[in-house]
Amino acid sequence: MTIEKKIEQFFASPAFGVVGASANRDKYGNKVLRCYQQNKLQAIPVHPIAEQIEGEICVNSVSLLPAKVQSLSIITPPQVTEKVVEQAAGHGIKNIWMQVGSESPAAIQYCEEQGINVIADGSCVLVVLGYHDH
Repeated sequence: MTIEKKIEQFFASPAFGVVGASANRDKYGNKVLRCYQQNKLQAIPVHPIAEQIEGEICVNSVSLLPAKVQSLSIITPPQVTEKVVEQAAGHGIKNIWMQVGSESPAAIQYCEEQGINVIADGSCVLVVLGYHDH
């Protein structure tokens, strides 16, 4: 599948999970969440302790995301990403986008083995959706 097709399939999800969401507006985990909001896409932040980020109610684990979330943006260190993709596969997530710096060869291979549409080629959701800081 071409990267364009992978991205198209990713955005076909009714809602999106953002793993690594951050309340710090300088961090990519915050920018990705705001980028979904700017594009009127429903995004649910996944954060171990925060209750709310950018006005969105957080869940503290991938396993608590509602079923309508079929796509996941991951903005975590590679060793965390490896754990997240296993949780995601177990929860029925169909599409995973690893932001630049969160990729790991083991996590990518795991997604491919599980039949998950994985985007980890350096493509950036902020670029594709046209994020603007304001």
